[in-house]
Amino acid sequence: MPKIKAQHRFLCAQCKAPSAKWTGQCGACGEWNTLIENSQMSPGKRGKEGDGVKSARLADVEVSRYSRLHTGLTELDRVVGGGLVPGAVVLLGGEPGIGKSTLAIQAMAQMANDTPTLYVSAEESLEQLALRYQRLALQDGNLEAISTGELSSVIEAIESSKASLVVIDSIQTMRASDIDSAPGSVSQVRECAEVLIQLAKSRSITIILIGHVTKEGGLAGPKTLEHLVDTVLYFEGDATSRYRLVRAWKNRFGTVNEVGVFAMTEGGLKEVKNPSAMFLSGGSEECVGRAVLISQDGSRPLLVEVQALVDQSTLGNPRRLSVGYDSTRLAMILAILHRHAGIDILDQDVFVNVAGGIRVAETAADLAVAAAVISSFVDKPIPADTALFGELGLSGEVRPVVRGEDRVREAQKLGFINIILSAGNQIQNINPVTRRDTPALNLKEVKTALDLRAVLDEIV
Repeated sequence: MPKIKAQHRFLCAQCKAPSAKWTGQCGACGEWNTLIENSQMSPGKRGKEGDGVKSARLADVEVSRYSRLHTGLTELDRVVGGGLVPGAVVLLGGEPGIGKSTLAIQAMAQMANDTPTLYVSAEESLEQLALRYQRLALQDGNLEAISTGELSSVIEAIESSKASLVVIDSIQTMRASDIDSAPGSVSQVRECAEVLIQLAKSRSITIILIGHVTKEGGLAGPKTLEHLVDTVLYFEGDATSRYRLVRAWKNRFGTVNEVGVFAMTEGGLKEVKNPSAMFLSGGSEECVGRAVLISQDGSRPLLVEVQALVDQSTLGNPRRLSVGYDSTRLAMILAILHRHAGIDILDQDVFVNVAGGIRVAETAADLAVAAAVISSFVDKPIPADTALFGELGLSGEVRPVVRGEDRVREAQKLGFINIILSAGNQIQNINPVTRRDTPALNLKEVKTALDLRAVLDEIV
């Protein structure tokens, strides 16, 4: 590998202002202890002048056909767009202990029988990797591994093994000898990632970079590399919870916001084939303050249980707390219900929880949250065969949301009969019932928040 000289400098984590040397206070923004070591490559080292690069009409560019590499995990294949693309660089991020290494080694073990693979770990020794391998009952695979954090040694191992699939665990522990800084610094992470990306593109090697992310999204973590890689996957969920969600935040070879659902067991991560049934923990029981939301994550509709508790407040300023849902939007929904539906809860404490540890960010959850709040306020349960989706506007109107037909089909498949939705969705192309055990649908279209209250008064 060619030697690359680096001119050291420091960057402010707040304003990105450069500094020739480290000082306790940034001279640009005045913040203290925000200067972090970085490096600026000398000009002309990345390429030669006069390479003769010419433009071309995109219509004339020949696009080669490629076959994706299937990981053997259906949920992971769904998230990355149907399989891994040769030459692609995937960033798998998440908090420490969430299951990144477990997922990577399980997928690599299944792919090693058909694809030359190499697992690079600078955090664990080969003996520790072997113990994890045996604990996951993967003894019969052909997965090869090395334990080193030196970038030049990793490059040599990849070339000698002729691997077409490589996992780097983790990118924060890699170090390039040309950079005089500790592993995990901004300069080390960027330089190691750029060299590995160039190798992946030139040799058509699929590389998975594992990166640890703190709750604050540290500067040297995956947030620094998101613009360099092709696909960004993030683990969601609490490390102490049983269930894990893998979401695609960026994907050059597929759609974003796809979600894969896994359950952490003693034998590793297990795929959850029917996540809607998992999130509906309440089953068929009717409970006060419980509503079923038909959400949409990427191309997959999910049924999620939304819980609400409305109680008389003993404080001068009633509390509005939410888990798994935007608290700011909750306050807006409560104001809409008070102004346009006559629900007087200004002196009530309101708590909202999305069951199963999932976080709902789409506006289609407004109708379900409002219904759960109304149910708890009037102390009457919503029928267990009722599901909702729709967006509430500030003037009290119920707005349509995307993929309404897919949401309705998913609810019908799971046995829901009453579907409360926006009249603007105009559901018409629902397939006729072909099985005797599939119930007929009763679509209840609402136009305003007041209509929602009237429909709930009718069915409860």
